[in-house]
Amino acid sequence: MDRLSKPSSVAREPKISAATMLLLAAACGLLAANIYYAQPLIKPIAESLGLAAQASGLIVTITQIGYGLGLMFVAPLGDLIENRRLVIACVAFSALALAFASVATSASAFLVCSGAIGLGAVGVQILVPLGAHLAPDAIRGRVVGAVMSGLLIGIMLARPVASFIASQASWRAVFAVSAALMVTLGLVLSRTLPVRKPVARMSYGALMASLARLAAATPILRLRAFYQTCLFFAFSLFWTTTPLLLAGPDYRLTQRGIALFALAGVSGAVGAPVAGRLADRGYTGSATAGAISLVALGFLATMAIPQGSTLALALLVAAAIAVDFGVQANVVLGMRALFALAPETRGRLNGVYIATFFAAGALGSAVGAWAFARGGWPLASRIGLAPPLIALARFVFRVSMRRGSCVSFSP
Repeated sequence: MDRLSKPSSVAREPKISAATMLLLAAACGLLAANIYYAQPLIKPIAESLGLAAQASGLIVTITQIGYGLGLMFVAPLGDLIENRRLVIACVAFSALALAFASVATSASAFLVCSGAIGLGAVGVQILVPLGAHLAPDAIRGRVVGAVMSGLLIGIMLARPVASFIASQASWRAVFAVSAALMVTLGLVLSRTLPVRKPVARMSYGALMASLARLAAATPILRLRAFYQTCLFFAFSLFWTTTPLLLAGPDYRLTQRGIALFALAGVSGAVGAPVAGRLADRGYTGSATAGAISLVALGFLATMAIPQGSTLALALLVAAAIAVDFGVQANVVLGMRALFALAPETRGRLNGVYIATFFAAGALGSAVGAWAFARGGWPLASRIGLAPPLIALARFVFRVSMRRGSCVSFSP
């Protein structure tokens, strides 16, 4: 039977080399980038395939839905199937999906490929728990933060890289190049990725049935998922709508200009290792408050003055850095808390955690595209600000309840 809180015994202290950490980080970055290549290319893809402007958010939303499905139905297999084999299967599936996306001739065909791209990218959420399994408890947050920094750099570089390639060739070249990268990555991982055989012995049905039980029995999972759900909704809305804003009449930036703007978000990747180290030192609560506040402040900064001026663009760049830093720091804080629980459930806990907030991300992308079409950045930014404020209100309420009682709990 599955145990939810008592860690299983291990025969030896886990260990992880710097080379393995680098491999995991690079693999995560390349896989995760696949989800985000389309974000700055929404307009040219939609125009090329005849997709209506108000439905253009589906290009990102369907990818995130596919990723969410993978998190629920594939990522938990990390607790059941040998991890290297599972990751390589995800990489191979991604290569096929990307190759077909690069030659799609209709909106419906491309959207099907988008969902498949998201599904294959779930391999990153098998690699991250693998890093946690290989790390000693004392530095687990640091290791998870380092691996996540690779993932996040991949996410953030995906946008400017996609914009640059599209400006030199076409949006189709972006997906063709990524397909080739996936083939190369699969070959490298098949030779170098450590083998990890899970100890769990159960059927796939029992594995899936355990997800609801884990969620019900793990309050910290529900809390951390709530915080990140609020932040990731805002994150997805921000990065779906800002390329539309920058390409519009206020700024009239080219794909190269949008690529330079997206590069600002790369600096937010430092939030992951910083958060991991703070969590290892016991500062999860204060780091959580800071991360949530940064996202809210990022949106508020864009509301200070009307869009279109140099100052407004500078504030938008600052907001991109703040939003990315806050969101990436908070996701690592959540992972560190979850990976401190029973090792045999890490794959499922992580899958439920990521799937929950990625569903919110898919909604944020769709709502963002709709809001921008209806009311431009003023409406989109107001909607994006609301969830971080809700998360911050819940955090403050929990802190006030803690001060008013003798009950101790983790924020």
